[in-house]
Amino acid sequence: MPNPLQVLIKHQLDQHGWSYSDVARRGGVSRSTVHHLATSERLARMPQQSTLEGLAKGLGIPLTPVHRAAAEACGVHLYLEDTPEASDPEVAILIASVQKLGPVDRRHVSALVESLLRTAAAEEGTSPRS
Repeated sequence: MPNPLQVLIKHQLDQHGWSYSDVARRGGVSRSTVHHLATSERLARMPQQSTLEGLAKGLGIPLTPVHRAAAEACGVHLYLEDTPEASDPEVAILIASVQKLGPVDRRHVSALVESLLRTAAAEEGTSPRS
């Protein structure tokens, strides 16, 4: 199943008849970077801001959807300021706290959250209320 970034890139390529090279040239990023982002099932880490900006420019779309799709391809859901989740103080504290952790600790937190989400999904699937 393709991730949100793959879907976004493929949609723009199909809609405009562009190749990876076309997007790379338009955005000032390498073709191999565009190819990697378009074909990797899950990104190991978030691409650099400059890469995302170049990809957005190359695809001819705003940065926000590219940034959000890339984050989701890494297994991260972004809570942007214009969403209801952003007004939840617990969520704001969690996000601010996680951002202060080093890369290894962030991976541990990410693994914990993924495990909790899988458990919750499994419980919903077996719950008599579902």
